[in-house]
Amino acid sequence: MIRVKDLTASLDFWCNQLGLVEVKRSEHESGRFTLVFLAGAIDEAHSRETQAPLLELTYNWDESETLSTGRSWGHLAYEVDDIYQLCQALMDEGTVINRPPRDGHMAFVKSPDGVSIELLQAGNALEPMEPWISMANTGVW
Repeated sequence: MIRVKDLTASLDFWCNQLGLVEVKRSEHESGRFTLVFLAGAIDEAHSRETQAPLLELTYNWDESETLSTGRSWGHLAYEVDDIYQLCQALMDEGTVINRPPRDGHMAFVKSPDGVSIELLQAGNALEPMEPWISMANTGVW
């Protein structure tokens, strides 16, 4: 579960940019919160049948607290088909690539709420190439 400050921005990041799929949503008027459950695109069909892992986004409607996330709890990791293509698409949408995929295998980005996400190339690493080889780390992940 990840608490999110702006549900629209979070869904844009997780679904439109990273490719997860919303599989369930529930609004709780009395508690003033929304739960949105996301699955990896390949797991969408299985999420209802076999209980594939889901990411829960919790949006508290009246949240005034500043949300902060530390590195001590770890991070999420997703295997991707083409790490270079995804990182370029994320950059085109304004997402900072905190740790570029210089090795053709691994990159790190952060969600709009500061959650650290490791992107891993599915299968073998891609051949290292520019501009990724020369790209410096940005911030922390």
